[in-house]
Amino acid sequence: MGLGVGIVGLPNIGKSTTFNALTKAQNAEAQNYPFCTIEPNKAIVPVPDKRLDELAKLVNPEKIQHSTIDFVDIAGLVKGASKGEGLGNQFLSNIREVEVILHMVRCFEDGNIVHVEGDINPIRDIEIIETELIYADIAQLEKKMVRLKKDAKFDKAAAARYEISSSLMKHLEELNPVSTFENNDDEEFVALDKELRFLSNKDIIYGANVDEDSLLEENDYVKVVQEYAQARGNEVVMLCAKIEEELVGLDDDEANEFLKDFGVEESGLEKIIHKAFAKLGLQSYFTAGVMEVRAWTIPIGCKAPQAAGVIHNDFERGFIKAEVISYEDFVSCGGESKAKDAGKLRLEGKDYIVQDGDLMNFKFNV
Repeated sequence: MGLGVGIVGLPNIGKSTTFNALTKAQNAEAQNYPFCTIEPNKAIVPVPDKRLDELAKLVNPEKIQHSTIDFVDIAGLVKGASKGEGLGNQFLSNIREVEVILHMVRCFEDGNIVHVEGDINPIRDIEIIETELIYADIAQLEKKMVRLKKDAKFDKAAAARYEISSSLMKHLEELNPVSTFENNDDEEFVALDKELRFLSNKDIIYGANVDEDSLLEENDYVKVVQEYAQARGNEVVMLCAKIEEELVGLDDDEANEFLKDFGVEESGLEKIIHKAFAKLGLQSYFTAGVMEVRAWTIPIGCKAPQAAGVIHNDFERGFIKAEVISYEDFVSCGGESKAKDAGKLRLEGKDYIVQDGDLMNFKFNV
């Protein structure tokens, strides 16, 4: 879908370990994506969904295929990244392409792992990176304003965009992120953001990386991150990156037993994937047959013809109608045939807005 999550963070905070765990999760499912070229810094990760397992029990398919989400390991995050320090330029070009940022933050003490800033201070670490995002946006906006100022002399649209850009620049120069700009619903701002893809206007999920002892009970570092995130309307997921990497090598039963030993029901990685999927405005509908049970990724609010087009363009072009059974009805009735007998199958037309978990069969003619 061209949507992704960029993982950012200072050195030695667990960013690479988290990405390695995601890469292992990708490789475990690699047989389902035989034609995918997977870049070294990208992981195409299956979205955990227990509903697929329940459907498989009823249908007994040859394979199960999950929805997926792209995670990108963003390089070069150090002070001065916006001016090209480290791998700053690569970092900027990569992060502009993603829609959501997973900001990994170190929330554990370990004398064997040196912190680049000398001590553990999660809020300072967060502010270093978020300040770099603001500086990068300032540099981007400055270039745009030079062009707009010239065009504004003879173009009213450019003049209007220059005016909103000037207001935004003042906001940024006070080291405020684009996300807190009060005129962010202005038509000219929306167009500007769509073009420049401001870094400090992206949704953020904070990944609080803790040690094993802090998995059950939040330590003081996690608490301050949560306070910081809450004040800005963002979410925090607590995880132990070291454990996450170990979990991926286990089968489902072993992984569940491993988590139980720590008193945890769902891994931090699964929580991150689910939250990222929602932040991207995505949901899944299902198809279920003997060949495969599959989740298809669509935007929330997607209509039936567009959902059909995710399978094949011809499905959308020649869309006639969709046969729809809700997941709950499919499972409670014991499969498609019994759901039909119980009157749970609906025929929906072009204006039907697909719901998360719908089981769908499309009728089309081209």
